[in-house]
Amino acid sequence: MSTTTEAAGGKSVRTWLLDGLKPEDRHSSGMHEEHPDKQHPWWKTMCLTGVDYFSTLGYQPGIAALAAGALSPIATSLLVALTLFGALPTYRAVAEESPRGLGSIAMLERLLPHWWGKLLVLVLLGFVATAFVFTITLSASDATAHIVENPFVPEALSGQRVLITTLLIAALGAIFLRGFNEAIGLAVVLVAVYLTLNVVVVGMGLLQVIEHPALVANWQTALTTGHAGPLAMIGVSLLVLPKLALGLSGFETGVAVMPQIQGTLEERIKGAKRLLTTAALIMSGFLIASSFATAILIPHAEFEKGGRASGRALAFLAHEYLGDLFGTVYDISTIAILWFAGASAMTGLLNIVPRYLPRYGMAPDWTRAIRPLVLVFAAISVLITIMFGADVESQGGAYATGVLALILSAAVAVTISTYRKGRRPAAYGFATISLVLGYTTVVNIVERPDGLQIALFFVLAIVITSLISRATRSTELRAGRIELDPTALRLVEAVDGPLRLIANEPDERDSREYADKDREARAHHHLPPDEPMLFLEVTIGDASEFSSDLKVIGEERHGYSILKVSSSNIPNTIAAILLHLRDVTGKQPHVYFHWVEGNPVAAMLRYLLFGGGDVPPLTREVLRQAEPELARRPQVHVG
Repeated sequence: MSTTTEAAGGKSVRTWLLDGLKPEDRHSSGMHEEHPDKQHPWWKTMCLTGVDYFSTLGYQPGIAALAAGALSPIATSLLVALTLFGALPTYRAVAEESPRGLGSIAMLERLLPHWWGKLLVLVLLGFVATAFVFTITLSASDATAHIVENPFVPEALSGQRVLITTLLIAALGAIFLRGFNEAIGLAVVLVAVYLTLNVVVVGMGLLQVIEHPALVANWQTALTTGHAGPLAMIGVSLLVLPKLALGLSGFETGVAVMPQIQGTLEERIKGAKRLLTTAALIMSGFLIASSFATAILIPHAEFEKGGRASGRALAFLAHEYLGDLFGTVYDISTIAILWFAGASAMTGLLNIVPRYLPRYGMAPDWTRAIRPLVLVFAAISVLITIMFGADVESQGGAYATGVLALILSAAVAVTISTYRKGRRPAAYGFATISLVLGYTTVVNIVERPDGLQIALFFVLAIVITSLISRATRSTELRAGRIELDPTALRLVEAVDGPLRLIANEPDERDSREYADKDREARAHHHLPPDEPMLFLEVTIGDASEFSSDLKVIGEERHGYSILKVSSSNIPNTIAAILLHLRDVTGKQPHVYFHWVEGNPVAAMLRYLLFGGGDVPPLTREVLRQAEPELARRPQVHVG
């Protein structure tokens, strides 16, 4: 009884984890449209991506003040210009070109064929993982910093940053395990409250600036004393612009969540553009106003590490000018949205990873389900939190590198796309944006090389694990839908008795080849001369594809019946067709191979990379795994 109960319990847990994994998706090769269980208006979806984008107000003014000093408002204005005239038009174009939430990665994938395209995607997924995972860990770590620095929080918690951050990440994962709709609803509430409180804090800050003109005069004096003129101020601001790059986070997730926007494909594109534009305008207004208020009202020493405004400039203003009670309310709101900023990143990961790696055969099939991925990403985030000690500053380099690499790849993809469409002026504009973003990325990497090192570790980990997964899954039955054209179906149905097929490398010009192989097969396997025989010819298209739909075409050539098909590999295709013919006709198929000697290691590499290799034993192994019942398994013969 207990064993049965345990088995049932194990089955129920597995069923719960794999809920949403559709059997018909298992061998689908197309980049078909996938819908979540429930879609939402664009403004609600904006709140989900906005918890990442808007939450940067928690630390962005402080970063700008540290990087640019009195030039903070000018440097922030340049960041806003890059946002509105660079990142925003780029991602509006991405939304138009990739409306199913695959983002710029899908656009770049189409530029390179075969294995080069797959490798490019794996590299970009490494940067996606870097940006999104560090969004989760850095935001949760910053939320922890706001917790322990609040005046009402016991001092004993200041040494428990890793534990608190881990608990925040675990709570985030629990919400996604429960369901995506809960995440959307919570995001709407958090964004509404946070933006409202920021209107109060920033408005109060600007009012203080108006009421104390001497502070503005002091700021102007600092500007003119330290810089020769406006051009010098702009030049210095451009130099420190890469340090403000975290203020660009949120655009990639803005397109990644497009499947959650309700409506038709065209309506989702329009909704995504509204989402991106509205979020950029809201954030730009807050960035300029907050940088101006904080630069004038907060002494520079308070921005330094250990200062009261370190990583929490607006929270400092809330406590300083609105009292600790309101400041605590603001802290709670900031903590909540920083914690939930990881929801935006988690959504991006859950939308992007299942669209690529399983389709490439580079991840286990269970990665199509949401809950196992949530557990994996949460575990990785906890591990990174422990490695970095929940320190915000030490994680900033990797976060900025991932974000900038994604935005740069999007700008390059849009540049190439618009150029190919003949829209030269637009292409030149996007090329300029790409150059600016390229400069920003390079400077960020030079100043914080640890960020690139971490990103490359993610890239290497994804490439290695993906290739291992591809190798271990190589003998799966990898065909999608199989269809026989009318001629093929007629040729198969005309056979009276077992279906006997000769596997043949096609050479349509040589009629003797068919006669020779027919004669050899009958002689080696003692088949009567009047036994009906079919030739099965598989040509390899893109060998990098893991699975593909099969269209079997029938021909009668040189007096022989021939079945032709094109696919990504030979052994798996032959096995799939044999099983399909058995199911369609009810007849037992037999396939006959001509033995070819060679190095087994080289043959295996040819199979993994080019879809060929030592075909007979590989075909037999695929059939063995696909059909455990020996009596029903199609037979493989080698002569």
